[in-house]
Amino acid sequence: MNSTPVSDALALRATASAFDAQRGKLPVSGDRHRSPDSVAVARQISELGALISGLGDEVLFRVANQDQEAQSARVVTSFAAAVGPAGEAASALGTVAHQLSFLNQTEHLRDQPDARDAREAAARVTEDALGVANTALRDAADALHAASATVSPPSARLQAARSRSVTAAPASASLPPALPGAPASADQITRGR
Repeated sequence: MNSTPVSDALALRATASAFDAQRGKLPVSGDRHRSPDSVAVARQISELGALISGLGDEVLFRVANQDQEAQSARVVTSFAAAVGPAGEAASALGTVAHQLSFLNQTEHLRDQPDARDAREAAARVTEDALGVANTALRDAADALHAASATVSPPSARLQAARSRSVTAAPASASLPPALPGAPASADQITRGR
């Protein structure tokens, strides 16, 4: 299987989307539909492990290919660089799992002052770790999306459509409205015919 700019861009975008999906699955404290749950967090750690393995496979596939082009080197670098944030997110979720386990084990002690303080600290650590995971997943996805655009820029047709929509809107909006009783400009007279 040969790697082309289009296939590389698609692989980068698909992996970026997988990071976005993982970010969308993160628990949210205070949201009863997405509150931190030990089983869901453990499942997400496992999914991140598979995503990290997939990153390694993408790097290996391209490094093992003898005909490396400049674009392929950029793709290798992009996939390899995403391993760091993915690992950081998995590590943060490991912290969340640890804290949730502590909270489950101390549930029966929640009314005791010492346990209450420790449980509140565990909740703060959980919240901070979820923030770290969110940031890491966003950074990985953003970097992979950006890399896909540099490997295979949008088609000429798409670029032309973007340039028309960007330049056409401001041109018509830039005309000042005619004041009542003011003589019409030559441009307005021509367009009115």
